[in-house]
Amino acid sequence: MNLAERLSDIGAIQINTEELFTWTSGIKSPIYCDNRLTISYPDVRKQVAKQLAEKIRQLPEKIDLIAGCATAGIPHAAWVADELQLPMVYIRGSKKGHGKENRIEGLAEEGQRAVVIEDLISTGGSSIEAGKVLKSAGVSVEKVFSIFTYELTQAERAFEEAGFAYESLLTYSELMEALDLREQEKEVLRKWRSDMNGSK
Repeated sequence: MNLAERLSDIGAIQINTEELFTWTSGIKSPIYCDNRLTISYPDVRKQVAKQLAEKIRQLPEKIDLIAGCATAGIPHAAWVADELQLPMVYIRGSKKGHGKENRIEGLAEEGQRAVVIEDLISTGGSSIEAGKVLKSAGVSVEKVFSIFTYELTQAERAFEEAGFAYESLLTYSELMEALDLREQEKEVLRKWRSDMNGSK
């Protein structure tokens, strides 16, 4: 079973073309991808970890460090780091209000090459911020990987401006092709992304 089917099977992919989902950013969408559910399914999380690890092995540069975005990227980063037998860190969304006020938890050393693991990319904000935190610590971010991307132009522009490359195991387009959707649902999903990307 492919990843799109597995995510749908466990209820991680939800589609409602009449009562739209509201994201944290306030964006209203007919589709919601809750990849946090994958942590409760060992076979699915293993499939995700192995696919991410394989993509990391194919990178031209040898990777020294796996970095997870708080919070949903952390468990996947841990499983990928274990799969590749590499060190791992995670990036806080904001500084702790006590102790050392770290943004990076774990040991990140100047000159290391890292990849950032995120559960999904919508506008790209959190993973780009994580990349910037690593960069400020002297770590080179070779790529950002996620389980899913909505393929929004806003994210593409933001990554380009920040100078980070990203790749996802599953795209919005692939998801629409893989799932058994009614034509009416497909039309709503196509129109939503077209509108989000500013197409006429």
